Amino acid sequence: MAYTIAVAGKGGTGKTTISALVLRYLLEIKNKPVLAVDADPNSCLSEALGVTVHATIGALREDSLQAIRSGSGRPGGMSMEQLFDYQVHQALIESEGFDLIVMGRPEGPGCYCAANNIIRKYTDKLSESYPYVVIDNEAGMEHLSRRTTHRVNLLLIISDPSVRGIETARRIERLIDELQIEIERHAIIINKVTGDEVNILQQTAERSGLQITGLVPHDSFIFEFDLHRKPVLSLPDDSNAVRALYGILDTLVIP
Repeated sequence: MAYTIAVAGKGGTGKTTISALVLRYLLEIKNKPVLAVDADPNSCLSEALGVTVHATIGALREDSLQAIRSGSGRPGGMSMEQLFDYQVHQALIESEGFDLIVMGRPEGPGCYCAANNIIRKYTDKLSESYPYVVIDNEAGMEHLSRRTTHRVNLLLIISDPSVRGIETARRIERLIDELQIEIERHAIIINKVTGDEVNILQQTAERSGLQITGLVPHDSFIFEFDLHRKPVLSLPDDSNAVRALYGILDTLVIP
């Protein structure tokens, strides 16, 4: 079974950037294939990784349902499950060192249950073929309460340098215990930090009973790459964010 790293946090904390850099770390340091899972309906991980999405779980489910209803598009009398299984494997986006699967937007506004269940099932199934899995979760805590993040070896909870971000991180930490989710261990990372904020953030976290694992500084390279639609996966080695996150991951001793 793969070693699974999931990334969670409120919107705007930079968790997709962190997810992409975690994947880069695994490729460079561990030198083994990675399955990347974009479990966020907004589907931004592909841009951070510099790959093009040609199919999503949400869209595939709709196509499969349409095929079943119309009685067409089922080669050899395949069941819906067999058809969908085939389509999911065809939808894997292959790149150098990693593959990506994307949830995308499901059938109705605000209706993510079916797509979430599917992404969980196929993450489990596909992970058998990879040493590592990196999951970029949707913003907030809903994926935890619906138990769509499970069997995780390391959960990275990302906060921005704000009181609200730290409070959200603390709520996510509590929710793990309340729901008794299968998460082996977790770490709190505060992202986009400037030098002046460090002491205040440490004090705020201590008052919340939150233990910070590490800080990732604000990095102008990330803004520049986003502005020019360049993948953060190709950030330079001397990027402050890259160096800081690599240092944090080193201390976490990922097998």
